[in-house]
Amino acid sequence: MRLLIDNNLSPTVAAALRADGHDAVHVRDYGLQRAEDDEILERALAEDRVLVSEDTDFSALLSRSGAAAPSFVLLRTRDPLTPDELAALIVANLPQISADLEEGCIAVLRRDRITVRPLPFRRASDE
Repeated sequence: MRLLIDNNLSPTVAAALRADGHDAVHVRDYGLQRAEDDEILERALAEDRVLVSEDTDFSALLSRSGAAAPSFVLLRTRDPLTPDELAALIVANLPQISADLEEGCIAVLRRDRITVRPLPFRRASDE
């Protein structure tokens, strides 16, 4: 799985994921640390990467656009986690959500549960 780690997460998260054998890059690796959210989404889409962030704005952007990709992993924790703990949370849950991520989804990871919504979002008028 190819992952793009957003700027609100430490580059250490990407490094820890790489150390675990994942293809993970941080937006800083591309000089995108000050980029707008839609530019980051475009990069993830162009490189077939799953975007990983704590920023809920990406869910809203994907919802409004009606896009089926890129997939997005939203990390939600009550207590702050270290970069290594965040990477461990991702690694522990990737096996359960990898098929969904390949199909296109937003996955919300918490310490105690996972929520997955397929992309594109259906609007009430579409049903």
